[in-house]
Amino acid sequence: MISAYSQYAWLIPLFPLLSFLLLTAVGRQLKEAGAYIGIVAVFASFVVSLLIFIERLGGQIEDYTWNKLHWINLGTFSFNMGFEVTNLNALMLVIVTLVSLLVNLYSKGYMHGDERINVFFAYIALFTFSMLGLVISENLLELYIFWELVGVCSFLLVGFWYFKPEARAAAKKAFIVTRIGDVGLLIAILLLFWAMPNHALDFTSIHNAFSSGKISGGMATWIAILIFVGAVGKSGQFPLHTWLPDAMEGPTPISALIHAATMVAAGVYLVARTFDVFQASPAALMVVACIGGFTAIFAATIGIAQNDIKRILAYSTVSQLGYMMMALGIGTSVAYTAGIFHLFTHAFFKALLFLGAGSVIHAVHTQDIHEMGGIGRKMKITAWTFGIGALALSGIPPFSGFWSKDAILSEAYANSPLLFWVGLIAAFFTAFYMSRLFFLVFLGKPRHQEKVHESPASMTLPLVVLAVLAVVAGFVFTPFSPWLGTWLTGHAEEEHANAVVMILSTVVGLLGIGLGYLIYVKQSIPSDVVSSRAPWLYWLLNRKYYIDEIYQAVFVRSLKFLGLILNLFDEYVVDGIVRLAAYSVVGIGRVGSRLQSGQVQSYGLATLLGLLILVLAIAGRRFIHAG
Repeated sequence: MISAYSQYAWLIPLFPLLSFLLLTAVGRQLKEAGAYIGIVAVFASFVVSLLIFIERLGGQIEDYTWNKLHWINLGTFSFNMGFEVTNLNALMLVIVTLVSLLVNLYSKGYMHGDERINVFFAYIALFTFSMLGLVISENLLELYIFWELVGVCSFLLVGFWYFKPEARAAAKKAFIVTRIGDVGLLIAILLLFWAMPNHALDFTSIHNAFSSGKISGGMATWIAILIFVGAVGKSGQFPLHTWLPDAMEGPTPISALIHAATMVAAGVYLVARTFDVFQASPAALMVVACIGGFTAIFAATIGIAQNDIKRILAYSTVSQLGYMMMALGIGTSVAYTAGIFHLFTHAFFKALLFLGAGSVIHAVHTQDIHEMGGIGRKMKITAWTFGIGALALSGIPPFSGFWSKDAILSEAYANSPLLFWVGLIAAFFTAFYMSRLFFLVFLGKPRHQEKVHESPASMTLPLVVLAVLAVVAGFVFTPFSPWLGTWLTGHAEEEHANAVVMILSTVVGLLGIGLGYLIYVKQSIPSDVVSSRAPWLYWLLNRKYYIDEIYQAVFVRSLKFLGLILNLFDEYVVDGIVRLAAYSVVGIGRVGSRLQSGQVQSYGLATLLGLLILVLAIAGRRFIHAG
């Protein structure tokens, strides 16, 4: 069955692009009314995305591909660009446009009074356009163009408050670290161009080549791992995760957009989009699973010792992205579905948590959770919705995070017990640091009661919508309703439900929340029980295992020293040779200019001296021969 709406998918990124151009051209004249242009544009994109998604739900709709935009001729090779609509990117289109729409609505209240508010909405529009273009790209090179544009937009948005040194540093760090991963993706594209039949880079040809075994062995492994390197950079996986927590220096709505449904999701989407490449290499799948599992527990342990509300959520994002990568690395079709399912649910509850954190920051003007307390009494909508997001993230039934996390853990239990236990321990830490955050911020002793008030409706309405989605989104893939797997993969998929896994995941979540309650509400366990008895452990976690300091010492300083040496070589050797040549020519010219004085007496004297020298030379020569 042919889709009626998929042929209009090109309109989805077009609306935000037009919004960006309009806001850039006349944004200052519009004042704060320019925010409505961004909201209307992304709403139009959401409507078209929703129409495509709903249509693809109802029956066997064929994938739609249009690639008639001619771009490059290289000898006999011709490269076209276009767009493609599949079930996977139809789901991504809805996620991206819906979260972007809610972030735009939220930003109308959050950024009120900022003198650069229209620049902010222009950047968001460009960012949304880039992500939507990435999602519907028909081939890998086109995806790479939008991939890089997403990186540029993240630089602009993270550094939006450029007058803050921390924001400038975070923007540069995000740009540089993600470029490291992007080099890997670029090399993978070059290898694919070399290895693919007819140099084809479209996803259909890639699927056919790798699924049929035309490309396998070492070449498939190298291509898959290099693609994954690109995903590691964008999705903040170890060891390229360090930019993601620092990106919290941007405005909170941007944190929600980057961490929930756009930039960090791009890496997971890339692996899912090229999953046939990874399936051709068991070694590459093992790398993906191990890096994902390690990142999940690594970031979760860091999260328990952070005090900045946004940084706690940032490390939870890194951890949850590790879950998604771990699922994709397991390699089964059910695990693939579980990974995409967790991406789907995570988009809603993580956007909810970040926007809820922004609502709190907007009220108390601090990000330190120890300077908060009792806020729930005055901000009930924020407190209740944030609580729902925290329970979803902690994997407590029946919230959406329980179903998606359980699907991943069930597949890990069936295929890799080690990954299962890693994921289960990470789930405990997740529940603990989220309970710590919630209890310290919304309960306890009031600290800002005299000035705290609930955020405006433009900020609380997106929270309510996301809270509803955080509750119901998980029911699309459960042991008793597994239609998402069938819809994504095209053949019957059922979650490998395991009662032991479901019980264990629920128990560890409740244990984490219970421990947080005993420490931060009942106070029957001292909050400094670890820092007082093992201060080295607390500081190890608080300083993020000193990864930034290690990178600073090993890479940054060494590269700066190398740059200094090269600069000195350039200045004193390369430029020295150039300056020596210039000075020599100038000196010769000055000597010549003195000889050409224009005085007849000087010329006569020079002639006489020359004649005298010539006579002496001839006479001397004859004297030597005569002797």
